[in-house]
Amino acid sequence: MRTGGAIWRYAIGAALLIGLAVTLDSAAIGAAISGASPGWLIAAVLLSVPQVALSAWRWRYTAARLGAPLGRRQAYAEYYLATFLNQVLPGGVAGDAARAWRHARNLDAGHAAWQAVVIERASGQFVLLLCALAALAASVPLQSALVRAVDGMAGWIIAALIAGAVGVAVLRRRGQLSGHIAAVLGRSLLARDVWPVQLAASAGVVLSYITVYICCARLIGVTLPTAELWPLVPWVLFAMAIPLSVAGWGVREGAAAVIWAAAGLDPAQGVAISVTYGLVVLLSSLPGALVLLRQRARVASSSRSNSVSLPQA
Repeated sequence: MRTGGAIWRYAIGAALLIGLAVTLDSAAIGAAISGASPGWLIAAVLLSVPQVALSAWRWRYTAARLGAPLGRRQAYAEYYLATFLNQVLPGGVAGDAARAWRHARNLDAGHAAWQAVVIERASGQFVLLLCALAALAASVPLQSALVRAVDGMAGWIIAALIAGAVGVAVLRRRGQLSGHIAAVLGRSLLARDVWPVQLAASAGVVLSYITVYICCARLIGVTLPTAELWPLVPWVLFAMAIPLSVAGWGVREGAAAVIWAAAGLDPAQGVAISVTYGLVVLLSSLPGALVLLRQRARVASSSRSNSVSLPQA
């Protein structure tokens, strides 16, 4: 990514956070975060360990289905590294691109490594969407807010549906949705013996995300019943996929403010939970920084060994 684009993403995230701090009760947000409970913090961080393990397993499973084998320890370390890079680099996918590239360079058919990462992440996003729709069905306030939003944007929605239909028709005419792509999706995602595995693994990962978010709410003393809290979470997490900032900062908090307000709750509370969640995820990704340091030390050691072994002129 070009430096200018990266700077803009940092700036957008900062601007959104500043705007929320100015608009909402920033003192209340700060007080809630500063009064965090260590017990819930430990629980949230510990939950990230099986979360990464299950995500790495899903990646290995997908890659194996595509004929791109991946070792268990390698997958676990690379997933931690990717999580860390996604937290500190713009766009939210730099870490995933890096793990796909490192996997691909060790394979004859490197394209399978890239396909595995794309499909593995798409599986998770699809299940998150299903959870968001289930949450919508479970929350009457969110349903009312959606109806109001649709009433105000009906023209844009119809135009988007028409544009999408035209796009699909053009792609089908060119054969882009058939042949090789269909075969890849069939082997790794849609086959009869594959999709239940992918669905179960991604459901476990998404459930861990939601649980960590709820832990973050309890961490700062939010006593909202879980039955009212969980339907709000998938929509906040879904907003993080919008690649406008770094690790969803600003976008996630803005979405939380809107969703909490739509549910008739205090937007400042939603922002406080979201900020806490962002900090917990960053903290949980720090093992990836250790993986990065270890890889750099290994490369430096190898370079020194090669320079020493060169014959003298």
